[in-house]
Amino acid sequence: MQKEYIAHLTDVTKRYGSGPAQVTAVDSINLSLSKGDAVVLAGPSGSGKSTLLHIIGCIEKPDRGQVIIDSIDTTNRKLDELTALRLNKIGFVFQSFNLIPVLTAYENIELPLLFKQNEKRSINNRVNEVLDKVGLLNRKKHYPNQLSGGQQQRVAIARALVGNPAIILADEPTANLDSKTGAEILNLLLKLNKKENITILISSHDSVVLERITNIIHIIDGKISVDQ
Repeated sequence: MQKEYIAHLTDVTKRYGSGPAQVTAVDSINLSLSKGDAVVLAGPSGSGKSTLLHIIGCIEKPDRGQVIIDSIDTTNRKLDELTALRLNKIGFVFQSFNLIPVLTAYENIELPLLFKQNEKRSINNRVNEVLDKVGLLNRKKHYPNQLSGGQQQRVAIARALVGNPAIILADEPTANLDSKTGAEILNLLLKLNKKENITILISSHDSVVLERITNIIHIIDGKISVDQ
């Protein structure tokens, strides 16, 4: 049976700056992720992990190469088309949580569905459903500053999950957490990967993450290393 690719990158390159100061952050990368994959991008700081995540997430466009997300070729898409693609196909989890401080946990999770202009009742049902999945149904009226770091990251995961994305991109999701809480967040991501069959790509150099997920892509100086 033919694999269902959620992300397919061909010869993707991204550079910053110009002349002698030019830096190649991502260098001729070829990469495919199938439905239900759980993969780690591993590498030192400055290796290109975050840039590659941003390219897959259609936050940044490559200078060269092709990026296909869930059968959609992003190469010549306009800005509004990429925005719609991110909204409907991609969930993001960031190291610093990126929650809106003046919104409750419920309201932070609800936001992507409001942009989709979903019906109010279906929004309420879906937000409560994902709050329950991340174990925070009883904290939905709390603001970010009333939640622990681990709880804030659970809200961020619920926000990434609420729109039924094809892929969740997590950029160092355990970096700002203690080891116990980080392990709990990783367990939650892997549980969602297994039960929801959502493709998950995690950028990390956390040893616990690297021990738990065996599918590891090593990035060094913007290239995939084949020597690991």
